[in-house]
Amino acid sequence: MKFDPILTKATRLIRRRNYTGAIKILEPEVNRYHGMFTYYYLLGISYLYTGGFPVAFTYFKLARDIKMRNPAVLLGLAVLYLRRADTDRAVEYYLEVQDQDKPNKTAKKALKIIRKYSGSENFSAWLESRKLRRLFPPCPPAPLTLGSFLIPIACVLIAFSLGAGVLVKVKALPSPFKERPHRDGLTSSELAPEEREKLVEVGGSYRYVLTSAQVLDDYTKARTLFTGYRDEAAKIPLNHILESNAAEAIKNKARLLMSYMDVPGFDTLSPQERFTYREIIKEPVLYRDCHVIWRGMATNLEVLQNTTSFNFLVGYDTRSTLEGIVPVVFTFSVPVNPEQPLEVLGKIVPVTTEKGQDIRLEGVALHQAGMLLGGAP
Repeated sequence: MKFDPILTKATRLIRRRNYTGAIKILEPEVNRYHGMFTYYYLLGISYLYTGGFPVAFTYFKLARDIKMRNPAVLLGLAVLYLRRADTDRAVEYYLEVQDQDKPNKTAKKALKIIRKYSGSENFSAWLESRKLRRLFPPCPPAPLTLGSFLIPIACVLIAFSLGAGVLVKVKALPSPFKERPHRDGLTSSELAPEEREKLVEVGGSYRYVLTSAQVLDDYTKARTLFTGYRDEAAKIPLNHILESNAAEAIKNKARLLMSYMDVPGFDTLSPQERFTYREIIKEPVLYRDCHVIWRGMATNLEVLQNTTSFNFLVGYDTRSTLEGIVPVVFTFSVPVNPEQPLEVLGKIVPVTTEKGQDIRLEGVALHQAGMLLGGAP
């Protein structure tokens, strides 16, 4: 976690088990940290330990919208479903945790408990006991600051120098901030020798007809972008492959690579990957499943128990320029004020109309001044 005075203070309070204190300093900052994974996770943990289970569920759900495969978030949602005695959903999440983190002790322990108590009279008694806390997700680690890293090293170096009676030439210290780890999916998405021998299909009707060299170039580019955590940009050459005469084997590898990609948040979608409406509407199929952040206004709003939909007037937040009208659908109820500008994080879904190719958005998150927008199903 990057150093941030508010989030750092909240993390330290949580690690000292002062969950109420953490909530008090985090809740007023909802607009500042909207769309930030760490903020939602800290509040999810805090409400979980204070017994505010419905609110904890909301924040874990918001965190999962940003990082869908994060094991800690999955553990939070799993234990909340378990508390409701919804063991089927709980097992689903625990198995997903094991898929991401095979040696995870919490998931293993939870599945053992479910097998032992589920369906018995003892299950309710076990849920009412404080033993459920043993299955709570981990508290976040104490944040690392530059000072906390360098000072102990400096002390060691000085002590060594004095003890040895010599002056030590200190080399440049490595960065105290960990680099991003090797990404899951890189190994499994490598092309086997036999797959490289047949990269295209002969015959058939396709949107794009590519040569073997073009298919390989697209796939290599996508894996390079994926390695650099530029998932949205990587989807464009992968979609080019999927809509082409590329062989089914490499198309399956393209789909596999996409399955390892993260869902971005308002704070994690890089500026170079913020595709505009004008870019996407030219060739929507190339941007299938890409995430965008657009500003505008909502009209024809419909809010139901489990869905929210509206027509999004893209670019009309200043009420001077209308780039296009895009249908937006959220699979959960979310409050929207149609009188105020809003910002939508959504996934592109190409659609075919009488006029040709168009798009709609599957809503992921929504930002509107003065509101926390998102929720549990």
